[in-house]
Amino acid sequence: MSSELNMPMGSPALGASERAPDGGGMDYRDWVRRSYLELVSSNHHSAQALSWRKLYLSRAKLKASSRTSALLSGFAMVAMVEVQLETQYSYPRVLLIAFSVCTTVLVAVHLIALLISTCILPSVEAVSNIHNLNSVSESPHERMHHYIELAWGFSTALGILLFLAEVVLLCWVKFLPIDSGRPSSCCTTTVSPAVTSSTPAPPNVGWEAALASTIIMVLVGVIFVVFTVYFYRSLVRHKTERHHQEIEELHKIKVQLDGHERGLQNV
Repeated sequence: MSSELNMPMGSPALGASERAPDGGGMDYRDWVRRSYLELVSSNHHSAQALSWRKLYLSRAKLKASSRTSALLSGFAMVAMVEVQLETQYSYPRVLLIAFSVCTTVLVAVHLIALLISTCILPSVEAVSNIHNLNSVSESPHERMHHYIELAWGFSTALGILLFLAEVVLLCWVKFLPIDSGRPSSCCTTTVSPAVTSSTPAPPNVGWEAALASTIIMVLVGVIFVVFTVYFYRSLVRHKTERHHQEIEELHKIKVQLDGHERGLQNV
């Protein structure tokens, strides 16, 4: 077969009945046909490998979305149930509305991602456990690609940002009533009214704690957004390079097939 591959394409045409130089009983037309079938079959296997890679990636995304959504939605529900509001403190109306809306939207977003993962993941798992190359076409991951990406985005990008906002609002609800409008113990134990009136008001420790947590979470949110943008740009760059490599490989195959067709025409 090596002597066949070393045959120049511009050599004088062989007759339809002339055999290959190795005398293996295969003429030039059969050799070109066999080479074409080998190229097509290798391209077909490459396409199947790409489909299986997409299948495994979709399954991994669905699993990660399912675990993350279940975990974060559970934390949000526990935070809403276990938070203890001070009845003697007048909370800002905007704070309570923001806390309730953020918690509700957070749980709803993660439940949507969990619903999509729960519905699609069994079908993908059933196909991925079958040891047959042609069974990849039975998986719904290609048709449900947009839903899988929606669940992945809800669970990771939007869900984590809402969870950071939930932590900030929870800190304000929990720490804001501390030492608000109440005199300190040192001021109440003084004997002289003049001394009591001249004593400065105690610092609002709860407000400072809530502000510190807000600053930390804002920095964490900025780092999260920067990492997300950098990660997706790197992923898109990697996919673009892979597509360019595949296009170059297809171009090489086209050039080889065009050379085989010219050889057939010369015959």
